[in-house]
Amino acid sequence: MTDRPVLITDAKESYQEQLARRRKRYAITMSMRIPFLIAAVLTISTPWLALTLIMLSVPLPWIAVLIANDGPARDQKARKVLPGTISYDRAIEARHEVIDAAPSDRAF
Repeated sequence: MTDRPVLITDAKESYQEQLARRRKRYAITMSMRIPFLIAAVLTISTPWLALTLIMLSVPLPWIAVLIANDGPARDQKARKVLPGTISYDRAIEARHEVIDAAPSDRAF
């Protein structure tokens, strides 16, 4: 045990904090849709503006779901290695001695 202080600035965000943050982003994004639709109704006399406001409100639910389902960034150390590649970070150090055997006279 060391007497050095523990650095907690690199600590990961808890699941509850992540969930609360994602719910807040979802609510904000979805609540932006209502003003767009109200503004579209109020500007019906200018059809291009009303149509633009409606078109802006259409992808908001999709964007809100993407933001809500967005999890924390993955840890770079936990990345997977593709088959056929060598990961020197995860390689096991060889701790055995290679012994060359004399060729056998037997034929199989």
